[in-house]
Amino acid sequence: MTPSHRTALRRTAQEPFWLDRPEHPEPLPRQVGDTRTDLAVVGGGYTGLWTALIAKQRDPGRDVLVLEQGTCGHAASGRNGGFCSPSLTHGLANGLQRWPDEIDTLQRLGAQNLAAFERDLDTHGIDCGFARTGKVAVAATPWQAQALRASVPVANRHGEKAEYLEHDALRAYVDSPLWSAGVWQPDYALLDPARLVWGLRRACLDAGVRIVERTEVTAIDTKPTDLIRLTTPYGIVGARRVALATNIFPPLLRRLGLSMVPVYDYALTTEPLTDDQLAAIGWTGAHGVTDAGNQFHYVRKTEDNRILWGGYDAIYHFGSKVDEALTQRPQTFDVLAEQFAATFPPLADVAFSHAWGGVIDSTTRFCMFAGTAAAGRVGYALGFTGLGVGATRFGAEVVLDLLAGTRSERTEIEMIKRKPIPFPPEPARWIGIQATRWSMAREDAHGGRNMWLRTLDRLGLGFDS
Repeated sequence: MTPSHRTALRRTAQEPFWLDRPEHPEPLPRQVGDTRTDLAVVGGGYTGLWTALIAKQRDPGRDVLVLEQGTCGHAASGRNGGFCSPSLTHGLANGLQRWPDEIDTLQRLGAQNLAAFERDLDTHGIDCGFARTGKVAVAATPWQAQALRASVPVANRHGEKAEYLEHDALRAYVDSPLWSAGVWQPDYALLDPARLVWGLRRACLDAGVRIVERTEVTAIDTKPTDLIRLTTPYGIVGARRVALATNIFPPLLRRLGLSMVPVYDYALTTEPLTDDQLAAIGWTGAHGVTDAGNQFHYVRKTEDNRILWGGYDAIYHFGSKVDEALTQRPQTFDVLAEQFAATFPPLADVAFSHAWGGVIDSTTRFCMFAGTAAAGRVGYALGFTGLGVGATRFGAEVVLDLLAGTRSERTEIEMIKRKPIPFPPEPARWIGIQATRWSMAREDAHGGRNMWLRTLDRLGLGFDS
């Protein structure tokens, strides 16, 4: 860590940039005493709020109660990079590998979902800066450039617009000495994560959804035949139907315990930059940037011209530990600051305003899964694995279809009907994840997948930054 990097991090606020706003809404009251509801939604992030809002759209007379253990959006929904992909499958390549026979259906459903996402924002007046600004995926090595070039005809064949970029064509979007080639994808959207979750929260309240915050659900009892019982510290909630949207936090259903692992991801934002500083790196557009490594970075500008620089490290703690203290990791912030300076030398002395982390619910197939329990009275959508901002709305639609007993195109795809392979118990889980991280770093540095990664590919398993 050089002196300039230490200076860049000296006055960094240790909290998410998106949540550090004066417009942060005041917490809603706790649930105190017993209550009943038609639909209880556990979790007040994107998935839970979309579920509640769409439930009221489908049936305005239904009573819907959202129970959030903290405040809406305090976890992953308020801490991500704000990239909103049309993909439901963590990208086309992952979807092709896992569901080649229905990939075109998944692509179409993803495009329809993003269009409905945008339409709902307009309908409910949710101003979260949503814009289809596009994204450039960039390559730092010859093998990454080769893979990007090969991805373009595949993308075009499956309905995605993509254009290969080199030299001046790439520098027209962003200029770094580390990046030699790229792929332009115009259908990507960017948004403000916190304003999205606050807007969904307000839209739910306007629609008549009851939301209680600082109310943790500690247990679920599905044995009663009339109402499912949710235990909170302040009373019992009886619900005809329950939707679980708990991200990586306790899923309440024991069967889901090995379906996900908590992975910690980290990000920095710079101080606001001048137009001249951004012009020095050739970044005058509003698009986002990701790199093509296994341990990838995601990079974007904010409305006040900061650069958000995140990703690379994906940290798993033995025993699937989840703790707010783990969202601060100085050694990762040091690495990110050094990588930022190497990527954008004209900005090497820029200071960072915020440094934070968040926990991602990662699965062995990198994307969401959904299902039911208790004879169809409990539904869940989980495992969005970091690229699921847009897919959370799709997950909400799937859960509501499943709880209603409705067969739809969404519920009949293999992605929903088939669950991800569970992670092994400890210590095999920790050993396997560390071996995978080491192997991915080696591939990024030298190219070529080793035997461990090839074995995981054949088994349909994985781990991603």
